[in-house]
Amino acid sequence: MDATLFPTKGNLMISKSRLALSNQGYELLDKKRNILVREMMLLIDQAKDLQEKIGETFSAAYKALQNANITLGISTVEAISKAIDLEDDIKISVRSIMGVEIPIIAVTDKELKPQFGFTRTNMSLDEAYQKFHKVKQMSLLLAEIENAIYRLAINVKRTQKRANALQNVMIPKYEVLTKSIINALEEKDREEFTRLKMIKSLKDK
Repeated sequence: MDATLFPTKGNLMISKSRLALSNQGYELLDKKRNILVREMMLLIDQAKDLQEKIGETFSAAYKALQNANITLGISTVEAISKAIDLEDDIKISVRSIMGVEIPIIAVTDKELKPQFGFTRTNMSLDEAYQKFHKVKQMSLLLAEIENAIYRLAINVKRTQKRANALQNVMIPKYEVLTKSIINALEEKDREEFTRLKMIKSLKDK
């Protein structure tokens, strides 16, 4: 049997302390949840706008690539594409939002320069190259945002679960326990007062 269930002044102090900690913990978790949800909603709006921009830019890039394939020939475009360097300057760091680690993708901001000669190319290929580069940059940013949304959503769920446990289980438990101990101690004090009064009355007789 839990010793804190016995109606003593020591257990009353313990019960009040645990009730106060539970209330404080719930307030902190509720604040954390609200901050995470607000941050997540902002990122969701950003992701939605970015997806639309990526779609528009990708359509323009694909159209330019089709024109390049038609005017230059698919085999020529394929041969030119092999001259493009692989992306190797992507770096990932993290930032913390209320203890949640969010990845940040950083790409070296360097001037976009053609990586192929001009003798066998035309404006359509140049446009396709620029547009697809822009799509790549935006896709990296979208990956960062979507990953952040996923991590925030998981932590919102965990925080909500802990807050619910405090609000629906721990706080009511210690409220009832504190009240029952107070009532038991008050009843004990009344009985003690009555007993002392009876003893005094007997002595007076």
